[in-house]
Amino acid sequence: MLETPTRLLRLLALLQMRRDWSGTELAERLGVTTRTVRRDIDRLRELGYPVAATMGPTGGYRLGAGATVPPLLLDDDEAVAVAVGLHTAAMSSVTGIEEASLRALSKVEHLLPPRLRDRVRTLENAMVAIPSRKGPTVDAPVLTAVSAAIRAAETLRFDYVSHHETSSLRMVEPHRVVSWGRKWYLLGWDVDRANWRTFRVDRMSLRTPNGPRFARREPPDGDVTAYLRRTIGRDIWPYRARLRVHAPASRITGRVNGMVTPIDERTCLLELASDSLDLVALVVGTLDVDFDVESPPELAQHLRKLANRFAKALARTPPAGE
Repeated sequence: MLETPTRLLRLLALLQMRRDWSGTELAERLGVTTRTVRRDIDRLRELGYPVAATMGPTGGYRLGAGATVPPLLLDDDEAVAVAVGLHTAAMSSVTGIEEASLRALSKVEHLLPPRLRDRVRTLENAMVAIPSRKGPTVDAPVLTAVSAAIRAAETLRFDYVSHHETSSLRMVEPHRVVSWGRKWYLLGWDVDRANWRTFRVDRMSLRTPNGPRFARREPPDGDVTAYLRRTIGRDIWPYRARLRVHAPASRITGRVNGMVTPIDERTCLLELASDSLDLVALVVGTLDVDFDVESPPELAQHLRKLANRFAKALARTPPAGE
């Protein structure tokens, strides 16, 4: 049987894990009798923790909200998870939370016992942040406002700038905020277009107040992730390329993150989506196959420019052996 102080901390940790516990469940977890559980619950109440109890066959215990903040109870794996999460947040694309994340991590370390504090600091000293390519950032208050509208089922009104630099006023029933790479997106029902749409949050300028409340809809495709994977080229990326590849579909499938459609036994259609034409050219170049550009015209022009650049480089380079 655990000593009383250790058992009280364990009991408090269990009460924080989920909303309701029966006395029998707590007794089994702690290896004590239900009578001991009742005594320990009384001790927690004396210490200021608002533990509510209900009577009857379905009765149990619940840790309620109170003025006293329970101590931070983290096991080794949880401490590591907190450290990694806060370090990741400090390097995220959300502006305004970098310093707050570091402050929070400092407070977490201060509350941890020496053994866990040393483990977390060891992790910090071992971690190296490699700066990634600068990407768009979003303000934390904007994400908070969008999330609040999702929770309240209130229509969002915002000005939106597309990747073609055109601006429009949108009325959208927000469904989910999606983090994809270093970008943030809003998936919602576009009221005027009567269809699901995906919007870059960094291109949104919210208007206040929000619009009317709405009845929640079932997510498209029955799953947000499935919908985004299917429509990622249409709604999210600014460049969509269609290429006729002179190779069977079986040779291309699985080698690129794109849609491959067989045309015949020797050719297939490859559709790629990207945020840059350079990346499209890089992906196609690694396939080591002949291809024709069907769209967009900008891709063909970009490939000609790259071909001229490579040709000039080869003209200036002496042949091997000279």
